[in-house]
Amino acid sequence: MGERDDRWGGGARDGRSGGYDDRFRDGGGVNGPPRNNRWVEDERDRSAGGSGGGGGRWQDRVGDRDDWTQPLPRNEVLEAELFATSSTGGPAVQSNSGINFDKYDDIPVEATGDEAPASINTFADIKLTELVRMNIALARYDRPTPVQKYAIPFILGKRDLMACAQTGSGKTAAFLVPILNQIYEQGPVQIKNNNPRGRSKQYPLALVLAPTRELATQIYDESRKFSYRARVRPCVVYGGADVVAQMRDLSRGCHLLVATPGRLADMIDRGKIGLDCCKYLVLDEADRMLDMGFEPQIRRIVEEDNMPPTGQRQTLMFSATFPKEIQRLAQDFLDNYIFLAVGRVGSTSENITQKIVWVGEEDKRSFLLDILNAAGLDRPNDATKAESLTLVFVETKKGADALEEFLYRHGYPVTSIHGDRSQREREDALRVFRSGQCPILVATAVAARGLDIPHVKHVINFDLPSDIEEYVHRIGRTGRMGNLGLATSFFNDKNRNMVRDLVELLQEAKQELPKWLEVIASETRWGGGGGGGRGRSGGGGKRFGGGFGSRDYRQV
Repeated sequence: MGERDDRWGGGARDGRSGGYDDRFRDGGGVNGPPRNNRWVEDERDRSAGGSGGGGGRWQDRVGDRDDWTQPLPRNEVLEAELFATSSTGGPAVQSNSGINFDKYDDIPVEATGDEAPASINTFADIKLTELVRMNIALARYDRPTPVQKYAIPFILGKRDLMACAQTGSGKTAAFLVPILNQIYEQGPVQIKNNNPRGRSKQYPLALVLAPTRELATQIYDESRKFSYRARVRPCVVYGGADVVAQMRDLSRGCHLLVATPGRLADMIDRGKIGLDCCKYLVLDEADRMLDMGFEPQIRRIVEEDNMPPTGQRQTLMFSATFPKEIQRLAQDFLDNYIFLAVGRVGSTSENITQKIVWVGEEDKRSFLLDILNAAGLDRPNDATKAESLTLVFVETKKGADALEEFLYRHGYPVTSIHGDRSQREREDALRVFRSGQCPILVATAVAARGLDIPHVKHVINFDLPSDIEEYVHRIGRTGRMGNLGLATSFFNDKNRNMVRDLVELLQEAKQELPKWLEVIASETRWGGGGGGGRGRSGGGGKRFGGGFGSRDYRQV
């Protein structure tokens, strides 16, 4: 069902960038601009200079050739908001300092393609603008992650990229750092005059497409960090929020746009966005966007809306899996690209202990209570809860509501998210989960897709998914950045359809294989049915071959 943007109600802060108290700075009232409210007409904007691709009042300054590589004056309030780590519910910095590099550096990386640029070992190994270096330091990115070591020099080398990397691998910074660095170096571009009546049309220089509003806002939050003290203004638009507020925010200028496909298509139809100047296109979680039915909108955006054609723009595609549909998109959208596969941080990682337990439907709730009690989550006021979050997956929205109510009645600190919750409810749930106030989150897979939540120590598949790829995505929520994690899945007769894929995955990841599961897999094999679920092998050959999320199908 449709969802309204409730985040501006109430009066309590949601712990995210741009608190509710700031909503009145631009006269936005209760329908103030989503997330962008700190970028208002104040001293920061008046000193911003430059234009190019921004549109709106930024367009009035085309021809002002300020050096975009030089930082604007420091704003201590905004700096604290963007980069300070909070222990009381605010967002923690997505820094690389929490990574277990001793193990993370062992993750295999495969890069194929003609004349691929050399990888880096430190951020000092590559030429970056003063602005980017400053914000990397503020964000406490001490060392590049594996995907950053390869993707950043590839993108700075102006190469198209098809990358297999999951949320939590550092991929957001892997594309934002080089894209923004190039925008700073190139400065503003001359664009056509806007409507003189003031109904401005924005011409972003970079476009990032994401499948869900949660992932879109996470990318936007990171873009704010790397554009701090810059003349570049990021914006975000997504469905389920007030479109008028988003249009009002866009009218202030937009150089980098993060968007969900449906809402972007709507903004294009309304004449609020033009893609004529788009030099950089990112498709993040491309497989999920296709699963959600966004391929027509994506193709229309890329092929029919005045976006520069393949070869005249730089296109980056990130996906956890590469089925044939994704490979077709790559053929159509990418030019002489580099294929980058970071060993699957999750599904095949030995940092995640995967446990499969036989639990009948009628016993699931009592078994879950036993697990939570063993983890100490029944104890109130445990100071370690924020460091040991538990994520419980269920298949349906009704099931999420019912399980949350059950746990709440039994005294557990629990919250939940699913697609029928309002935007405000979803953000509140994520805030109290991240902070450890409610260290148990019950979620449907669609609602949780793309969320980057640190410190998830335990993923519980209360309901197993119907295909192995969704299982891969779910357990990848823990054991991130080389840290240890646990994934427990409840299995019974309802899950026989995926048993063979599950056994193959467990064997590949060197996990303990229960004898009873081997027996069921053998029975299914000789019975000739039920194997495989909806899993897709994509590039041909073994589904999980080589420990990588996929293979470069050009070499198959």
